[in-house]
Amino acid sequence: MKKIKSGLKKLWRLIIKYFYMNRLFITYVILAIIGATILREVTITNGFSLKPFITDLGIIFLLGAIGYLFKPQNQFKYFFTVIIVFTVIEVINSVYFTFYEGFVSVALIQTLSQVETVADSIFVKLRIIDFIYILQPIIFYYMHRTLKYSNYYNLIGKIESKKLMVAFTGILSFICLAFSFGTAESVDYGRLVKQWDRGYIVKRFGVLLYQGNDVIQTIIPKINSLFGYEDAIQLFNNYFDDEEKNTYKKDNKYTGILEGYNIIYVHMESMQTFLMDLEFNGVEVAPNLKKIASEGMFFNNFYPQVSTGTSSDAEYITLTGLMPSNFGTVFSNFSNNEFHTILKDLKNKGYYTFSMHGNAVGMWNRVNVHPKLGYEGLYFRDTFDFVNEKGNPDYIGLGINDKLFFKQAVEKIEGIEDTYDNYFGTVITLTNHSPFSPNDAFTLDINDYYVDSDTLENTSSCYLCDRDIGRYIVSSHYADEALGDFINYIKESDHFDNTVFVFYGDHDAKISYKDMNYLYNYDYVTGELKDPSDPTYIEYDSYDHNLNKKTPLILWTKNKELSKKLKGTYSYMMGMYDLIPTLYNMLGMDYKYVLGHDIFNIKDDNIVIFPNGNFLTNKVYYNNSTGEHKTLNGGVDEEYINKYKEYTEKAIDVGNAIITYDLFNPKKQTEE
Repeated sequence: MKKIKSGLKKLWRLIIKYFYMNRLFITYVILAIIGATILREVTITNGFSLKPFITDLGIIFLLGAIGYLFKPQNQFKYFFTVIIVFTVIEVINSVYFTFYEGFVSVALIQTLSQVETVADSIFVKLRIIDFIYILQPIIFYYMHRTLKYSNYYNLIGKIESKKLMVAFTGILSFICLAFSFGTAESVDYGRLVKQWDRGYIVKRFGVLLYQGNDVIQTIIPKINSLFGYEDAIQLFNNYFDDEEKNTYKKDNKYTGILEGYNIIYVHMESMQTFLMDLEFNGVEVAPNLKKIASEGMFFNNFYPQVSTGTSSDAEYITLTGLMPSNFGTVFSNFSNNEFHTILKDLKNKGYYTFSMHGNAVGMWNRVNVHPKLGYEGLYFRDTFDFVNEKGNPDYIGLGINDKLFFKQAVEKIEGIEDTYDNYFGTVITLTNHSPFSPNDAFTLDINDYYVDSDTLENTSSCYLCDRDIGRYIVSSHYADEALGDFINYIKESDHFDNTVFVFYGDHDAKISYKDMNYLYNYDYVTGELKDPSDPTYIEYDSYDHNLNKKTPLILWTKNKELSKKLKGTYSYMMGMYDLIPTLYNMLGMDYKYVLGHDIFNIKDDNIVIFPNGNFLTNKVYYNNSTGEHKTLNGGVDEEYINKYKEYTEKAIDVGNAIITYDLFNPKKQTEE
C-alpha cells in the first residue's frame, strides 16, 4: 500500500513538473483546443462532441511536436505562428458559416475579388462571436511575456530534451488520431475523401483536420488533371453511353414546340417558392409571381443544385444541365475551361446571345466566363442609367434597383429583336440579394395587428422586422413588384410575340432554420415560439427546411397560341439540371451530355442530386451527412436508398470530372 501511495506521489510530482516545465506548450494546446471547440459550438453546435474534440487535439499535438524541434527561445515564434493560423481559420470559417451556413474551402481564395461587391451583405451578418478567436494570440503573447521575464526560457534551455519531448508529444498525437480514425466508419472515410459535405466532416473530424483535408482535396484535382485524364474520360464515356441513362430520352407532346422561338432566362435573385403562399394584412407577398405562374407552365417542385458558387453555379447549371464543382467555383477556379452550353448550340442555328445584369461585369468573373459560355453581348452595370424619373441616383443594395433595370432591359431587348432574327438572353436581377437591407422603396407592411388582452386597445408588433426572414420577405415583395412592371412592359410592347420567358429562382435566400421556424410558429401575444402541443403549431424540421428551399420555375409567353400549350402546374420533383434537356426537346434539338432529364419523359421517376451528396425523389429526401432520410410518399427500403446513393455518387463524380479535367476542351482530347 505504501509503495502504491509513493508511486502515485511520484506520478503526481512528474505531472506537476511536466505542466510547470511546459507552460508555453500547455498554453498553446489549451488556447488551440478552446478555439476549435468554440467554432464548432457556434456553427454546428457540437462543441462538446468527443470525436472531433479528440481529432482536433491530435492535430494540435502533432503540430506541437514540431515546435519542440526548436530551441526554447524560438518555440514562442513557432507556436505563435500556429496560433495565428488557427485564429485565421476560425475567424474566416465563423464568418463564412454565418453567411453561407457552411465551411470555407481554400479553393474559394480566388473568389475573394467578389468581396467588394457584396461587402454590405457580409458586414450586416457579422457577430461579435465571429471574432472571439482573436483573443487566442493576444493571451498567448501575454503568457510569453510573463514567461520571458520569469527566466523560463533560460531554465528550459538547460534541461529540456528535444528528442524526448518530440517523441512524447508525437505519441499523444498518434493516440488521439488513432482513436479518431479507428472509430470512423467506411462512410466517414468516403465523405472525407469526397469532401461533399463540409459540415459533416467538421462535425465528425473537427475543423483542423477538415481544413487540412480541404487543402489536400483542392490540390489533388490540379495534380490529377495532369495525370488522370484517361480515367476521367472513361468515366465520362461510360456514363453517357449507358443505355439506362438514355431510357428517358424520347419525343413527347412538347417536342419541337419552341423551335424558332426566342428564349429569355429571367434569373430571379433569391426568389423562393414559399413566398407565393404568404400574405400579410391581406396583401400577398408575391402576387405577380403567382399571376405569371397561373398564366404559364409552373413547376412547383423545382430545386436549385448550387454549391459555393451560388448565383454563378445557377447560371452554369441552367446553361449546361450539369452539376457545379465541389472544388471551388466554376466561374472562379475553372474559368479557362471550354463549356458545352445551349448558347453555343443556338448560336450555330443563327441565334444572337446576350446577358444583362445591374452589377459590375467583374462580379463572379462574368467578364471572362460569359464569353466562354457563349454570350456575345454583355450588358452590365456600365450600360445602365441609375437615375430615376426625378433625376436622382436610384440604388438598392448592390446596384441599380430592379424597377429601373427591367425598364431599361426591355428597351435594350427590343433593340436586339429589331436587329436579330432570333436571340437567347439571360436577364439577372439584383435587388433581392442579401442582406435585404431596409429601403424606403419597400412598402410591404409585415406588422401584426391585434387587440391587447389587458388594455383592449388595438396594438401591433413586428416580430419579423429585425430578423433576416422579415427583411427578406419585404425585399422579395419589392422584387415581385418590379417583376410585375417587367411583365406589363412585355405585354404593352409590340415586340416579344415570338419569345418565351423562363423565370427561375437562382437559389434559396440562406435564411436559417431558426428564422423560418420563427415565421411559422411565433406567437406574437406571448412573444415566444409556440409549443408543439399548440393546435396551430406547424411542424417544421430540418428536412422541411431543406424541402422549403425550392424556387419557382415558370415558362411564360405572351404569344396567345403558344401560351395554350405552355400551361398548367407540374409537381414532378425537378432539379435545376433538368431544365436544359427539357428545353432542348422543346426546341427540337438533340442533347447528350447532361446529368438531368427531360422532365416530361422521366416524370415521377426523377432524382434531384445536391452537391453535398443529398438526394431527393418523389418518395424520399436522403441526408448524406447523417445517412438518414425522410419518407415523402410511400415506403422505401434499403435497396432503394442504396440504388440512388450509388447513382448520386456517380453523377457527382462525372460532374466533377468534366470540370476538373476540362473534358469538353478539344485541345485536351488532341493532346491525349
